[in-house]
Amino acid sequence: MKSTALACITVGVVVERRKATSAWVDFLWRPVSVLVGSPSAAPWTPLAAEAETTLFFAGEAVIELHRTETINYRDNLASGAPALWVALQPVASERPYEILAVTADPAEGEALTDAGNNLVEAVPMPPEIAEVVVRFIAEHHVERPFLKRQRRPAEPTLAGRGNGPENRE
Repeated sequence: MKSTALACITVGVVVERRKATSAWVDFLWRPVSVLVGSPSAAPWTPLAAEAETTLFFAGEAVIELHRTETINYRDNLASGAPALWVALQPVASERPYEILAVTADPAEGEALTDAGNNLVEAVPMPPEIAEVVVRFIAEHHVERPFLKRQRRPAEPTLAGRGNGPENRE
């Protein structure tokens, strides 16, 4: 399927692996940040390690910006803490997850949480990406007036076909 995005931003995803204090799992994973641009490291390269925590470069992703979502991008930026939503999908391989999506749209980020096994986290939006989103909104946003729909009364011919006494046998 061809994308309808009018702008694309390449990012690298950083994932944290933390030792779990559980008898059922060894590690807890979560996206923690995005890097602007296309890093030269191979996917799943360790970036930093401390006692029980390791940061990995999980790979590249593309943030797609669509003109129909500018109001959501604007609300995200106006929140005071702009975020990107990173979704990771579990895979049956040596690598525990693959990047499913990275988005600046809060509604899409929330929708990504619907699948039970995906990891979805909001991470801080880097200022360089915020600048691109601001420019995109300025260029493509169209204010749409709110139109309240008016209810129409029921049509009498259809309303009379119900469970009234005249329709009973």
